[in-house]
Amino acid sequence: MSSFVTHTVSNQVPPLEDYSLYETDPALREAVAREGAQAWAADLAAHGAWLGRAQTLEAGAQANRCPPRLISYDRSGHRVDRVEFHPSWNALMGGIMARGLHSRAWAQSEPGAQVARAAAYVMQGQVEAGTLCPTTMTFAAVPLLQREPAGAVDFGGQWLNALYSREFDGADAPLGAKRSALIGMGLTEKQGGSDLRAVTTRATPVDAPGRGRAYLLVGHKWFFSVPQADAHLVLAQTDEGLSCFFVPRWIPGGPRNAVRVRRLKDKLGNCSNASAEVEFEDAWGVMVGEPGRGLTVLLEMAATTRLDCVLGSAALLRQALVQSAHHARHRHAFGKPLIEQPLMRNVLADLALESEAAMALGLRLARAVDERADDGARALVRVGTPAAKLWVCKRAIAAVAECMEVWGGNGYVEEGPMPRLYRETPVNSIWEGSGNVMALDVLRALQREAGALPALERELARATGQYRDFDDALARWRTLLADGAQAEFQARRIAGGLARLWQAALLIEHAPGAVAQAFVASRLGACGGVFGELAGGTDAQAILARAWPAAAC
Repeated sequence: MSSFVTHTVSNQVPPLEDYSLYETDPALREAVAREGAQAWAADLAAHGAWLGRAQTLEAGAQANRCPPRLISYDRSGHRVDRVEFHPSWNALMGGIMARGLHSRAWAQSEPGAQVARAAAYVMQGQVEAGTLCPTTMTFAAVPLLQREPAGAVDFGGQWLNALYSREFDGADAPLGAKRSALIGMGLTEKQGGSDLRAVTTRATPVDAPGRGRAYLLVGHKWFFSVPQADAHLVLAQTDEGLSCFFVPRWIPGGPRNAVRVRRLKDKLGNCSNASAEVEFEDAWGVMVGEPGRGLTVLLEMAATTRLDCVLGSAALLRQALVQSAHHARHRHAFGKPLIEQPLMRNVLADLALESEAAMALGLRLARAVDERADDGARALVRVGTPAAKLWVCKRAIAAVAECMEVWGGNGYVEEGPMPRLYRETPVNSIWEGSGNVMALDVLRALQREAGALPALERELARATGQYRDFDDALARWRTLLADGAQAEFQARRIAGGLARLWQAALLIEHAPGAVAQAFVASRLGACGGVFGELAGGTDAQAILARAWPAAAC
């Protein structure tokens, strides 16, 4: 028998699995009820339980360990431009579509549908973020296609029925041979980036021009989202100006369309999801919307996906917080669990504040989408979504990095969950408009939407008179907004300030006093430079008990 017994494994943290993402999140459950989606609670509880299963969590990890690959030609030499995915991706997409995250809120527009979908999206994004891309692209396309008259493509029948389907079908086949469909998007080109007016792809009418008519497209897209999708909404130049086109993967009644996938992007994160560079070689498409109004059409689609960027960042932030709290409960240092160390409690409580505030603002915006028939609600979506995207997506990057640090060296090792969460986080800040684009969009909304500022003032007024720091911050924000000469230079301060004020207002009105007080003091008062600078006297115990109940692990 060997005498070399080097060590016994101890003080290592068990994996977090087989738990409910819904039942362990009191703040999310409260927000669901508050924002009008309580009728969906049972569905959300079932979704949260499925997501927390060990098998589902492992599918998320597997889909990222085995990224998609491009198959340019079949074995006989035919051009196919097919993207092949790991079975784990298909399993996750099956769960997403079974729960209707891609279209249900539009297909069955019931009260609270958008809020319920947002809550489910926040939970889904905690398990695997790459599958959210085809989900949000399809979700954003549906309301655009619902408005289109039947033409060269039957938007009112076969296509919408396929998009409403709750059964995932990843086959590369014509629509008539499939049980469901997904939609992607192609906007940016090499020379343009965010400047979409620089698009050079050209569309030429096959016969008569106009909405619902067929065109042939020649050009390229530098970022082509969801290249495996059954169709894409694409921006191209026409004689009337920039127009939007519906470009199916297979021409109706004909062959595979001439959309050539040149390569898949090698990305920092979001590795389970395919993003491509493509060229159009007389690709067949149908005009969507009015001629020359393509930018308006596709920016509407982008605005919908921007809210999903907020929700996706809230998801990553929540999962990183949960993983850190779980780690701190089980890991001992200097004689006691990490979570009992005073400074660690400060850090974790600060992260918990950031997480709840992100989720609360995301679901409040989702309720405004539910109420979009009201002018004030539409104005809130218009100005609030870019403000939230700027702030929440950027804060999530720093917060997830801090959560990784809670894990110490183990957090930097690929076998654990933290590296993937960290790599996923920056994409939401870049995707569908970077920080500067969002800040300037907030300014445009405040200047052009007559109802935006009054609607915001009504939201914020409910929180005034309770905390001096909130009232002072609101007064400073109004002064900043009034300085028109400096508005563009100060656009990030205006947009970020708005997001923090709205988050604070929601927490003041709805969260326990310990949460609201700490958030207001740390985000609007003497703001700290890093997480873990909460003031003495902060009730960290109450904040942490709410963020990750002891029964959760």
